[in-house]
Amino acid sequence: MNNDLRKRRERADLSQADLAEAVGVTRQTINAIERERYDPSLELAFELAAYFECAIEDIFEPATESPATEE
Repeated sequence: MNNDLRKRRERADLSQADLAEAVGVTRQTINAIERERYDPSLELAFELAAYFECAIEDIFEPATESPATEE
């Protein structure tokens, strides 16, 4: 899942630890989401959207996958 969490966090002048504390997760979780190595739970996605006062879709968007080829 693609996201712009890092940009939003940096614009808010927050460290990963600051954001993690604000939404109740570890710094490592924020790092993994920003690096697109971990997709957050729906609950965490709502927490992040509420924190940044936006819709979930403003932060996250599905990764585009190439269409399956027919054989």
